[in-house]
Amino acid sequence: MVRRLVAFIAALVLFAEAVGIVIVNVVLGTVVKNQDMSLAGTDPGVMSKGTWVLGGVSGLFLVLCGVLLLLAGIRDRAPGRVARIVLISCAVIHGVLGALTVGLVGWSAFVIMMVVLGLIVLTLVAYGPADRQPATAAEPEQPAAPAPA
Repeated sequence: MVRRLVAFIAALVLFAEAVGIVIVNVVLGTVVKNQDMSLAGTDPGVMSKGTWVLGGVSGLFLVLCGVLLLLAGIRDRAPGRVARIVLISCAVIHGVLGALTVGLVGWSAFVIMMVVLGLIVLTLVAYGPADRQPATAAEPEQPAAPAPA
């Protein structure tokens, strides 16, 4: 029951993060476009469009991860191999961005990133591998004794 709740909470957090990332990138792209300044000769229009595209791709990736976690919670089954790879990459990205946010934004942003990382990892660990086989006995099976006659 707890793992379903963690999967649902992680999915909701990733959906909210996707919206936030898209909004931040749209604002940054608009600011770059309105400044009309170039960075080492780069066209401001290209930079703003690149920022908007990055925001859209990042938002879609986070929505995909949220959907995968939501499906895992609804089905109460471990994500498949590809879904686990996507979620692990999302966790790694959150870890790296969390390390970068300490210096750029501050400790509060770091804590938020680590909470999201923890939710993703906790979901992956709680469900375990998708193709887990039941544990076999450590000792080899002994042949049955002959039945008394």
